[in-house]
Amino acid sequence: MKYTSTRNNKAFIDFESVSLKGLAADGGLYLPKDWNTENFKFSKKEVDFESIAFAIINNFVGDIISNTDLREIIRKSYTGFSSKKITPLKQLEDNHWLLELFHGPTLAFKDIALQLLGNLFNFFLEKNNNQINIIGATSGDTGSAALEAVKNNQNINIFILHPVNRVSDFQRRQMTTVKSSNVFNIGIKGTFDDCQYIVKKLFNDIDTKEKKFASINSINWTRIMAQITYYIYAVMQINLCESKKISFSVPTGNFGDAYAGYLAKSKLNASIEKIIIATNENDILDRFFKSGKYCKSNVKSTNTPSMDIQVASNFERLLYDIMNEDSKQVLKIMKNFESKNSLSIKKNTNKKILDSFKSFSINQKRTLEVIRNVYEKYNIILDPHTAVGFAASLEYLEKNEEHTVVSLATAHPAKFSNAVLKAIGKKPILPKKYKNIFELEERYEVLDNNYKLVKDFILKNIL
Repeated sequence: MKYTSTRNNKAFIDFESVSLKGLAADGGLYLPKDWNTENFKFSKKEVDFESIAFAIINNFVGDIISNTDLREIIRKSYTGFSSKKITPLKQLEDNHWLLELFHGPTLAFKDIALQLLGNLFNFFLEKNNNQINIIGATSGDTGSAALEAVKNNQNINIFILHPVNRVSDFQRRQMTTVKSSNVFNIGIKGTFDDCQYIVKKLFNDIDTKEKKFASINSINWTRIMAQITYYIYAVMQINLCESKKISFSVPTGNFGDAYAGYLAKSKLNASIEKIIIATNENDILDRFFKSGKYCKSNVKSTNTPSMDIQVASNFERLLYDIMNEDSKQVLKIMKNFESKNSLSIKKNTNKKILDSFKSFSINQKRTLEVIRNVYEKYNIILDPHTAVGFAASLEYLEKNEEHTVVSLATAHPAKFSNAVLKAIGKKPILPKKYKNIFELEERYEVLDNNYKLVKDFILKNIL
């Protein structure tokens, strides 16, 4: 399997290089050169997560990892999940399901991709007797999932940037209480977009291009690949008895999770009607899908901090499809966006792709209202991000009663206990693993939003 950049589709690299590099040297994002969609045939008799994950991932890996090794990597990646189904489904109504993605070790959907990526890193590094330095930005959940995946690994140092006072206390402590010499947490006095900008600049800096930097953000193709799995798994489970076209409601800020669903529909031919984009008041994606205009504005702090993002990295991958895989056009558009903070496409440009999406923006008041209503009706506590997606599902179903919708539950409510308390008057119970998290000592650096300061700190501590 060969991969190419969204900004130069004449150069190709293999899956191992894509996994270890993350961002392309030209600043673009990697995608498969070919999709091999004819390989995706699943038996309804074998609906288990690991089998489906193997079939999907094996197609994108090619022959660079043996089937035996890949099956073991997948098995190891999901042994720490609290549910045997890994991503279990709950049926709430005849046409509304909840897909629980928070049963991993750090209680968020990011574990599904990052446990796999951590094991892939280790496989490649041990095979080649090599070392890397992981650089990542987090709006809350990616950081802790990445640290859990690679902590105590002698072949890896990991540097995670998070925006100071813009993640929940629980999210911050999940990162800053990790006791491991290979872990470096950096609080940036800015927004997630500032953190993400610094990470991307590090990868393209002439002083750091020869350093062994790797990415764990969703700019890394492996993250997207792993997230396709639960869309296929959910579709197959729901369609065991009858064939339905299913829409998925995805609370999203950086667009990676939603893009994975789009690929399940458009490239792997899953029986999916729509990917419902559910944003908070940082609504750049909602505005784009409604108008064709993608315009950056100031980041607002909300009760769904993991979605407080204005520049969605994975949007470039969708743009590549919209532009009919014209990498020169994508390069031109993205360079223009970097200088002007806005871009627009014609409404009729590849309308088929835009027809795959429906979008909604949910405000903070409605988010709390949905948490309260769901608790009263189903005795289920949603985290606020899941509530944003749930609210979007309800709006979609009002006009599409005959459709079936799956709302993605992206995090355990304990990660955002203050929002839950405000909604229902009590905090969710902390899982046993994290019972004492608020008593543990924290360790992290706080730096100004200054590229040179961050770069110097990282270069002093790399392997």
